[in-house]
Amino acid sequence: MYKSPPLVEDLEVTGPVELVLYASSSAPDTDFAARLVDSRPDGRELLIASGLVRGRYRESLNRPSFLGAGRIYRFEISLAASSYVFAEGHRIGLYVSSSDFPKYDRSLNTAEDIGAGVIMVKASQSVFHGPHHPSQLVLPVIPNE
Repeated sequence: MYKSPPLVEDLEVTGPVELVLYASSSAPDTDFAARLVDSRPDGRELLIASGLVRGRYRESLNRPSFLGAGRIYRFEISLAASSYVFAEGHRIGLYVSSSDFPKYDRSLNTAEDIGAGVIMVKASQSVFHGPHHPSQLVLPVIPNE
């Protein structure tokens, strides 16, 4: 879970939301899921947008490409378009996980055919951020007038 500091003024986000994620997995295929939330001062959270990318389809939906164990890849996760105002005092929250079941089909973390696979493998995931791996949440911010 990542959280911003409390906002000092209202912040409008309108348009496509995207997470650029640099990550690795021990599995040949896995999911990376993202959830954008409004983290309120009272501790409650409101889901604003979510999305998921399956590792084998990170480059193309037509040409699957499996992951190499421990290699770092760039994943672009679309959280779809949204329009929301985060209120002053609230925090922008981001959850990154390896599943969002049952919203999305589960990943067996193998190279088997989707829907026909029977073997399930435990996967270890790592997320990277820094100058060489600039993972980032891209928010279309509308300036206050």
